[in-house]
Amino acid sequence: MRGTKILIPPALLLLAGCTPIDATFGDAVKTDYALQVINPEPRPVSAETAVMEGGSGDLAGAASERYRKGAVRQPQPVQTTTKSSGGAGPN
Repeated sequence: MRGTKILIPPALLLLAGCTPIDATFGDAVKTDYALQVINPEPRPVSAETAVMEGGSGDLAGAASERYRKGAVRQPQPVQTTTKSSGGAGPN
């Protein structure tokens, strides 16, 4: 029994040496994380300098007020296709 206790630690060290070391281990996770980060080093922005592209504070405020009062405007339907006669034209 004593002989096996002496042989187990060196055997474990030898087995650990057989494990391949992959230098790219975890790169997929790091890449996916980097793709989801918009700006890794954002600058502090104050409320006065924050600008939203295409936004209007007046329109947003009016929409919020209509929402609070329950007078929300229904969106207008948008047609994305055109009607056709269904027949094939002459070649």
